[in-house]
Formats: sequence, structure tokens, C-alpha cells
Amino acid sequence: MPHGSRGVWISQAISMHLPVIVDVLGLRRNIVVLSLAIFCVGLGEELWARFLPKYLEALGASVLAIGAFGTFQDLLEGLYPYPGGLLADRWGRKRALVIFNGLALVGYGLYLVSPSWPFIFVGLAFTMAWSSLALPATFAVIGDSLPPERRAMGFTVQSILKRLPIVLAPPLGGLLIGSIGLVAGVRVGLTITSVLGILSLLAQHRFYAEAPLEAPRPAPLGLRRSLHALPVALKRLLLTESIVRIGQGLAEIFVVLYVTNVLGLTAATFGALVALRMATSILAYIPVATLADRQGRTPFVMAGFLCYALFPFLLVSAQGPAGLVAAFVCAGLREIGEPARKAMIVDLANAAQRGQMVGVYYFTRGLVVMPASLLGGLLWTLAPQTPFFVAAGVCLIGVMLMVTGRHSGMASAG
Repeated sequence: MPHGSRGVWISQAISMHLPVIVDVLGLRRNIVVLSLAIFCVGLGEELWARFLPKYLEALGASVLAIGAFGTFQDLLEGLYPYPGGLLADRWGRKRALVIFNGLALVGYGLYLVSPSWPFIFVGLAFTMAWSSLALPATFAVIGDSLPPERRAMGFTVQSILKRLPIVLAPPLGGLLIGSIGLVAGVRVGLTITSVLGILSLLAQHRFYAEAPLEAPRPAPLGLRRSLHALPVALKRLLLTESIVRIGQGLAEIFVVLYVTNVLGLTAATFGALVALRMATSILAYIPVATLADRQGRTPFVMAGFLCYALFPFLLVSAQGPAGLVAAFVCAGLREIGEPARKAMIVDLANAAQRGQMVGVYYFTRGLVVMPASLLGGLLWTLAPQTPFFVAAGVCLIGVMLMVTGRHSGMASAG
């Protein structure tokens, strides 16, 4: 085939199949803009985010202070989504997301110039605007843009672009820290994050289109009424997930300390293990999302919760490199239920108050989970392995509750 003819053939094939690919993956305009923003900000954050407990340690924080930082993070994860949802419904998705992106940039700046660890707590109040205040708006963008039979795939594409930076950036961050030192390496990463955050903000301001469902703006339900208005199936999912997240919170912030301080591995090795975890998640996402949209959400949510129970046990039981690899592969498989769970939440939430309902769901979950990291810090003082074993047991309780709830009608939405 002549070169020119081959080029025409390739162009025709792309033109023919591209609309099908776009439809299957749910690539609507706002979803593409949002997903690229999530990717850009995540690519910067993941250069340093996994090493933030070590950064706190280098700035003079104790293990209990690091645990308190995790608890403060959980508190903000609980407090922020409800007002974030109200603002997403009232202002519109575009304005809310742009403002929340800007607040996160303030936080990166505070992290960058912090002379001691208490300043990191102040910065966290701003950086969490992108991950938590913006959370209901990100859910609403997918709910507004896609029909129910496409939503798990929509969340999957978003999840892949959110987690792909975790494959790429932590190993680079670990190498950066290994070459120029912890504090300098984190601060270089923060500078890169700030640049990417500014580009993300400008792109969102330029390219978002307001969805028709956002006008007229609904009146706020209020926190109590929003919680009461959650369907029974969604309340049951909230209860189960809250228990699992308590288990996760007991140990998650201490994983980097366990791998580097207790096992004696380097920051670069830890970054590689995190990349392995995310690569596992990404490979599983699309086939799982396709099945979840066709066959129901609940089995995949349950499988993900079971991996939450297995990961901390496998980590502290690992006897060598193979054991660590198995543990972090299991950690990656925790994510296989995420798109299905998020699609369940959006399916069940009232379209007119979608931002508020997603917000109150995460508000409640965050407040319940809030003390877990601080408690994990106390358990660490008994022995570094203790929070991990307790975490596995708590997560297993959540799995058992979901199994029994499914038999009693919990899966009606899945």
C-alpha cells in the first residue's frame, strides 16, 4: 500500500471508530475537561503527597502529630463535601470547580514556604478544597452528562486519569527525594504542582460548559433534611463504607512510615510499590466498569471492600519482596469497586439536589472516620504492626455487614 494511501486509510479508520470510542467511554465535553484537570493536578501532587508524613517528620512532627494530621485530613474530608455540594448546586459546576482549584493553589504555596510542621495543617485546609470541596461537583458533572447505563464507565475514565499520575509520579518523587533530600525534593514537587494547578485552573475557566440541569438552581435542603432524604439503600451503603473507611484510616497514613522506617526500604522503592498499586487498579478499571454497568454494582463494591481488609494484613505479614508485591497488588484491587460505588451514589441521589446529596454522604462518612488516624497513631506506639492488624479486623466487619445487608435487600440499587 502506498504511503499516502495508508495515511488516508488510517485517517478514515479513526474517523469511523472515534465516535464509538467516545460514546463507550462517556467522553462528554465537561467530563474531558474535568478529567484532564484531575490528571494535571494529580500528576503534581503525587510527586510529594505519598511522602507528606515523612515531610512532617522532617519538619519536627512526632508520630502522634502525624496521626493528628491524618485525623485533621479526615475531618476536612467530612466537613468540606456538604458546603461544596451546596456551592456546586448554587453557583454551577464550572464556577465552583474553578474557585476550589484556586484555593488548592493557596495551600500548595503554604506547604512550600512552611518553616515548621504546624504550618502544614494550615495549608491542608486549602489543598483539600480540590479533593473534598470539589468532590460533589465532580460527581454532579458525570451525573449531569451521562445516563445511568454509562455512569460507571464515566467514573472509570475519571478514576484512571486520577490514578495514572500515581503510577508515574511517586517513583519520580522518590528519586527526586533520594537525589536532593526530603525537604528540597518535596518543595520542588510543590513548585511543579503549583504550575500544573495554574494551567488546570485556566483550562477549566476556558472550556467548561454549564449543564442544562443546573438551571434553575434548587433551594438548599439543609444538612439534616439532606441526610434524611437519602434513600434507604444509600444509607446502608454509607454505613458499610464508613466502617471500611475507619479501618483504612487506622493504618493508611502510616504505610510510608512502616515501609521506610520499619522495613528499611528507600523512598524510591516505596514510590515503585505505590506505582504498582495504581497500575493494578488501572488495568482492572475498564473491564470491571463494563460489567458493573451491565450486571449490577454491588458485587464489585463488595470485592473492593474485601481487599481493604486484606491489604493491611498482607503488608505486615510480608516476609520479602514477593510478599510486599502481593500486598500492594491487593491494595490496587481495593479500587475495583470505586466506579461502581460512585455510580450507585449518583444513581440514587435526586438529580435536582445531586451536589447536596453527594455532599451529605461524604460529610457523614468523613465525620465518622475522622478519629481513625489519631487512634492509629496511639496503636502504633504499642507496636508498628498493631494499627494494621486492627484495621484488617475493622474492614472485615464492614465486609460482613455488606454481605448480610445484600441478603436483606441492600443491593436494590446495584
